[in-house]
Formats: sequence, C-alpha cells, structure tokens
Amino acid sequence: MIAFPTTEEHVVSAERELGIRLPREYRERLLSRNGGELSTAGDDWQVFPVFDATNRKTAGRSAGHIVLENDDARKWDGFPNGAVAIASNGSGDLLVLLQEAGSGRLGSQVHVWSHETQKCKPTALKYED
Repeated sequence: MIAFPTTEEHVVSAERELGIRLPREYRERLLSRNGGELSTAGDDWQVFPVFDATNRKTAGRSAGHIVLENDDARKWDGFPNGAVAIASNGSGDLLVLLQEAGSGRLGSQVHVWSHETQKCKPTALKYED
C-alpha cells in the first residue's frame, strides 16, 4: 500500500470512532504518511491508514482503515483489552498500542501482538521507516 498524506480532520474522525487519542508521534506519521509500511527487526508491516474519502483514489487506498481493522481485531480471542492495532504483517500478527495503566490513554511504545500466543511484546520501531 502506498502511503499518502491526510488531514487532521481524518485523524480526529478515526480517533473519535476508536474512542481514544493516538500518541503524538503516530498522529504525525499518519498526517504525513497515511498507510504504507513499517519495519521491525523481525517483520515488515502494512500500516492501517485512517479513512480518507477526499476522492476515489484516497478512499480506495484507505479502504482497510484503522477503525475497520480494529473492529475486526477486537473480536479475536486474546486481543488485548483497550489496545489499538496500527499495522498487520499479513500473517495474523498485529502491531498494537496499549493503554497506559489507569490513564485511559495510549502509550507510545509499540508492541507486537502474536495471534498464536495472544501475548504482546515491545518492539523497537521508528515511525519514519
């Protein structure tokens, strides 16, 4: 999926539907590169874009958007309560952001959630990748 810029309005709309505010660093990444790929030491990931209906091209590129993907992920056994999935490796594993204990806010640390073990493990990740 090709990354493309989006607007604050589209990010805010996704946050409203998800019921949480995304970390600043991740919001900035979405504004400049909505979608695309990220890499960790162990895998390559397709980023879930925020839905952007500006035109047919951006609507098509953002069809597998973060709200839709999280609606699906939250139905899976063992998906962490309150987590937000931000990317997939295409094999069932997800990159997720977890809520900070007691705050109701998402932390900026990215975790790999394994669909096989149903556990999260922190990962080193640079949003600029």
